[in-house]
Amino acid sequence: MGRFPHKLRVLLTVYFAQMVEYRAEIFFWILSGSLPLILMGVWVQAAESGDFTLDAIQVARYFFAVFVVRQMTTIWVIWEFEKEVIEGVLSFRLLQPLDPVWHHIARHWAEKMTRLPILGILAILFFSLYPEAFWLPNPWYFLQGVIGIACSFTLYFLIQYTFALCAFWTERASALQDLWFLFYIFLSGVIAPLEAFPDTVRQIVLLTPFPYGVYFPATALVGLPLPFFRSLLIIGIWIGLFALLNRWLWRQGLKQYSGMGA
Repeated sequence: MGRFPHKLRVLLTVYFAQMVEYRAEIFFWILSGSLPLILMGVWVQAAESGDFTLDAIQVARYFFAVFVVRQMTTIWVIWEFEKEVIEGVLSFRLLQPLDPVWHHIARHWAEKMTRLPILGILAILFFSLYPEAFWLPNPWYFLQGVIGIACSFTLYFLIQYTFALCAFWTERASALQDLWFLFYIFLSGVIAPLEAFPDTVRQIVLLTPFPYGVYFPATALVGLPLPFFRSLLIIGIWIGLFALLNRWLWRQGLKQYSGMGA
């Protein structure tokens, strides 16, 4: 157990070196996630018309925060795991003295570290174009945002990895992610801040896992009113539920995988 941190450091080093080789491709991945910046213009107009609870500056800051949060919480483990199961690569992973999930976690962490310098450059460009939107979160809001991003990454990784385990039974586990994405895009705060929803709908949505991938950390970073500890409790419950389901599917899936002759 004492050697686990060393193994994780080795994985991070290897995958970081691999990601650096693909930094140009990662740059285009970042640009492909610029939907919040495009939608920002629409909602800024709504805020300027006076028909919205947030003012134009808050809207601009919110959507930039959404852009940053999405870059740091992008997950693709379901496509990797599905491929490993179909191609039999998972068999080699199972021979190693390390749960295969750590390969995926290390690869994701390494990719996020590769994104940081590019995000810094894009932030400078954004605030050069919209200087009135520039802000520095106070230490408490910044800490809330960092905790929110870490929790969001953990929750969404667990959710997608849990879906990925269905690859033990079907070759199209990624279809579950496609279905999930339909709800995610509308209920996570990517398309619109939850303040745009009727209050009753908003309170119901806040009990689901969707807002805690984007809305929760983005709102914290901007400093908008947020029941922070209540949100942590809800996201903690969802993390716990998906962690239990994940481990059960993993055990059952290994039996299925072995039964197939892997």
